[in-house]
Amino acid sequence: MAESDLDRLIRLLAKLPGLGPRSARRAVLHLLKHRELLLLPLKDGLAQAAERVHECSRCGNLDAIDPCAICGDEARDQSLLCVVEDVSDLWALERSGGFRGLYHVLGGTLSALDGVGPEDLRIDRLVSRVAAGGITEVILATNATVEGQTTAHYITDRLAPGGVAVTRLARGVPMGGELDYLDDGTLAQALKARRPL
Repeated sequence: MAESDLDRLIRLLAKLPGLGPRSARRAVLHLLKHRELLLLPLKDGLAQAAERVHECSRCGNLDAIDPCAICGDEARDQSLLCVVEDVSDLWALERSGGFRGLYHVLGGTLSALDGVGPEDLRIDRLVSRVAAGGITEVILATNATVEGQTTAHYITDRLAPGGVAVTRLARGVPMGGELDYLDDGTLAQALKARRPL
């Protein structure tokens, strides 16, 4: 039996993060009930994004222009380079408003179990970018996972001969966090990373 248009749309939406079949069904129903207001503009927006949005040749961000708006912004500090695992991490740091340097998206992390080696990530591009000069500090903003830590150590070793400062995001107690609710690893990291007031 052939798949109906509705079933196909539900199946495709269910592949999105955070949406299962039931949520996808509700989303499809809502889109169809609001065809003019939501469905048709969404269709046009998706078609335009598919056609125009590409990976930045410098940093790996997604944008309709190349280099992306961040790389092309002369007001940003060109000497600071923040290395992230994925574009979603870049966007999260941008939302915070706390970083005004440049970025480098690795495209994942090293993982022997998943068969992801250095050649599968943008590590060589990172090393070349730093070797080209002008960057005084590389900030490693990989996640606090085994793979993130392994990737950070590997990058540190690769950048060591260049003499550039390599730093890491602080880890520890979040703002508003209560010690009783934190896991042991976070507490241990917070104690190690303590500093004078």
